[in-house]
Amino acid sequence: MPLLDKILAERASLYDYELIVGDNGKRLLAFGKFAGRAGMIDFLRGLGQRFLSLGYSTPFLSLGSSYMYPSLAAAKAAVISVGEEIATQGLPLGICPLVFVFTGSGNVCSGAQEIFKLLPHTFVDPSRLCDLQKMDTNQSRYASKRVFQVYGCIVTAQDMVEHKDPMKVFDKADYYAHPEHYNPIFHEKVAPYASVIVNCMYWEKRFPQLLSYKQIQDLTRKGCPLVGVADITCDIGGSLEFVNRTTSIDSPFFRYDSITDSYHDDMEGDGVICLAVDILPTEFAKEASQYFGNVLSQFVINLASATDITKLPAHLWRACIVHGGVLTSLYDYIPRMRHSDSEEVSENSANSLSNKRKYSISVSLSGHLFDQFLINEALDIIEAAGGSFHLVNCHVGQSVNAISFSELEVDADDRAVLDHIIDSLTSLANPTENYRISNQDVSKISLKLGKVQENGKEPDPKKKAAVLILGAGRVCQPAAEMLSSVGKPSSSQWYKTLLEDDFEDQIDVEVIVGSLYLKDAEQIVEGIPNVTGIQLDVTDSAGLCKCISQVDVVISLLPPSCHIIVAKACIELKKYLVTASYVDSSMSMLDDKAKDAGITILGEMGLDPGIDHMMAMKMINHAHNRKGKIKSFTSYCGGLPSPEAANNPLAYKFSKKFDGCYYKNSPVTHNFSWNPVGAIRAGRNPATYKYCGETVHIDGDNLYDSAKKLRIPDLPAFALECLPNRNSLLYGDLYGIGSEASTIFRGTLRYEGFSEIMGTLSRTGLFNNEAHPILQKEQKPTFRKFMFELLKVASEDPDGALMREEGIMERILTLGHCKDQRSAMKTAKTIIFLGLLEETAIPASCQSAFDVVCFRMEERLSYSTTEKDMVLLHHEVEVEYPGSQVTENHRATLLEFGETFNGKTTSAMALTVGIPAAVGALLLLTNKIQTRGVLRPIEPEVYTPALDIIQAYGIKLIEKNE
Repeated sequence: MPLLDKILAERASLYDYELIVGDNGKRLLAFGKFAGRAGMIDFLRGLGQRFLSLGYSTPFLSLGSSYMYPSLAAAKAAVISVGEEIATQGLPLGICPLVFVFTGSGNVCSGAQEIFKLLPHTFVDPSRLCDLQKMDTNQSRYASKRVFQVYGCIVTAQDMVEHKDPMKVFDKADYYAHPEHYNPIFHEKVAPYASVIVNCMYWEKRFPQLLSYKQIQDLTRKGCPLVGVADITCDIGGSLEFVNRTTSIDSPFFRYDSITDSYHDDMEGDGVICLAVDILPTEFAKEASQYFGNVLSQFVINLASATDITKLPAHLWRACIVHGGVLTSLYDYIPRMRHSDSEEVSENSANSLSNKRKYSISVSLSGHLFDQFLINEALDIIEAAGGSFHLVNCHVGQSVNAISFSELEVDADDRAVLDHIIDSLTSLANPTENYRISNQDVSKISLKLGKVQENGKEPDPKKKAAVLILGAGRVCQPAAEMLSSVGKPSSSQWYKTLLEDDFEDQIDVEVIVGSLYLKDAEQIVEGIPNVTGIQLDVTDSAGLCKCISQVDVVISLLPPSCHIIVAKACIELKKYLVTASYVDSSMSMLDDKAKDAGITILGEMGLDPGIDHMMAMKMINHAHNRKGKIKSFTSYCGGLPSPEAANNPLAYKFSKKFDGCYYKNSPVTHNFSWNPVGAIRAGRNPATYKYCGETVHIDGDNLYDSAKKLRIPDLPAFALECLPNRNSLLYGDLYGIGSEASTIFRGTLRYEGFSEIMGTLSRTGLFNNEAHPILQKEQKPTFRKFMFELLKVASEDPDGALMREEGIMERILTLGHCKDQRSAMKTAKTIIFLGLLEETAIPASCQSAFDVVCFRMEERLSYSTTEKDMVLLHHEVEVEYPGSQVTENHRATLLEFGETFNGKTTSAMALTVGIPAAVGALLLLTNKIQTRGVLRPIEPEVYTPALDIIQAYGIKLIEKNE
């Protein structure tokens, strides 16, 4: 603080004009309104130019920039003229409703709204934005209709975030003190309906962003009407992450295209226009300077002549930091905190352990610490009790509405003294109900305490933990990566979510990956620090028990048939177990034994089952806690190629790489979820569900024919279909809604057209798994000859007619395998694509038509090394509430794509199965799950922290209520 030291040395006086505030806490001396006025006018001009590039002529085109007008009054007159034209001529329906969303509540936002209100307008509550959009959509059939007003919407913090605990409502003081307890919702609740975002709010990094890169990209893909952003606060890379640069007065806009993640200096092309001028008040230089000077002149005489500052008006003496070379009492925390900071530096460079007092504790304070001088009260408490403090970290809020944060290390020689300090600080943070009733928000301080440490003793080392992952499939890698990152800088955000208030209790996790073949395990762990690959045969009881005895938690990612072997060993050795597979009857029977052993076996901790349970139970329990009744529960889930990889007739693919054997002489040679064997067999399972009170049964042979087209409201670009997924009624009982819900349906997602092709292929006999006579001969037939056999073609087709799509189509129709020409043609294209008419010999290993088609699908429908998959999970719950005639629709969606890093692609399926399994292990390691026995993630004890961590790790779950 060289400037402060110089002022003190010169015995001068220092007043901070930003601290001259009225009784309402608002600054009396500021340029903010001029920034808001200029920014709004400039943006309206740019909006006219942008609409013109999109093919719309609007009255905004007649506006100039703020600096082009001789005065503020002239600029306002121009805006009023624009408003009159809108009121009489209207705006094109194609850009309406034109919705301006304002953030912030200070002078900047007030100035921007002052200009906005010169237009014919209506303000809409954030909760009604969706209704406004629907109303306009209903009017769209009137092609000549124009709209004669614009709409405004003012959003506050409670419209931008919601508490992670669905049972807790938004609390402003709690949010400012603990923003990590809140999830962003602006991108879901407000941004989808905004045409323009006028950003006037102060933001700090510890708060969620208004819009991130990914969120603006998702909004664009969903057809969000956002045209532009006026970032008047000009926080570069701040609350609007994609605003990454400032602009100038003479060139105030850039265009950001979120789909290509590119920036442009023109108005043409896709994307949103962004204004980010950081010297906006200078556009009204004369008025801004005159206003500032007029207000300041009211104070100057008093300030210059004051000999006793206590006789100054309160708003002036509170702004006096130094008077006559001496810090005033309100600011005596400055030398105290500087002194503590310098002491710590000194101690760090010398023998700090011997200089410290015996007991210490970490204290985090947040609130209006400095503008309301609450920090003085806290420091007085510490020093009056005989303690001392060292400043560890400090962040001062940069506006009257912003919260400040300080982290102190408080020391005392006597434990009783330290306890007294803790009690006094706690009382300061939690006053009685009648204390500070007025102005309670700004007079409140938030306190967070660490654990008391006894100095002079070596600090407790981090807790060591070990996890054994059994398996060598692609799911293992993301699980191993997550666990190995615990305690590393890359894990700080999501790991803090896991530990919450116990962040000091960090652990180091050693990860061991065991597979029958050492090379498979080593391939999985390659490049992952703190992870070891070992050879392990799960049927070798002694070897398995030895490995399990050396760890704290086992994650079994083996085929389900292997879990029971591992579970019994874990019970014997009293070790926790996590699996991603269904809890079957054999596993359920171990519940009592697991309880007796004092362990938890956490099953179904993957995607489906896993995240689907957690999302469903969160929605259902939230409705039940509000006395709601579930009318309908529908769930859809599917692993699909990403749209760009869905480049074959089936729009479906399988993984090339199998997961290998898990024990010697094992019949299990691959992961059934990601290869043709599993996919075809799943398409022949019978299904049962309930629809509008009636139970519906689908025979396995008719499953493909029962597929229905599906469009997900929030993802309209995906042309999907769904097939009923086994027995949905079991989930009614599992979720506790069997007796109240009239519809219970779980479906498997595929791209549209998949089922009609697969159903037709099935009717040709290609999915028959009985040994076929022609394949039993010593000399194997060609694929072509075998296909002719199935299509009942007697000749060798010398002219090649049946080698063409039209010929195959006609044959399929003739045999009655398909009723319509379109489906038959699709099937014909698929047969040719799969190479089933090629003149190459069928491998000797193929004994049935099922073997033949699986062999070809593995070859022709595999992902390339650069292609990515996609996972889509979507729940819809309809809820009735007592006394309400309106049914609420609750939706939750997970959309995840595979990712490539350093040339290595990890599938979305592996991420969404492996990460939940790793999260389950971490919850057990940190004692977040106290229940013992065999569990599913359907209780809040499991799903609440698990969903928080999964989202903090980067897997996005979108929830909407209508």
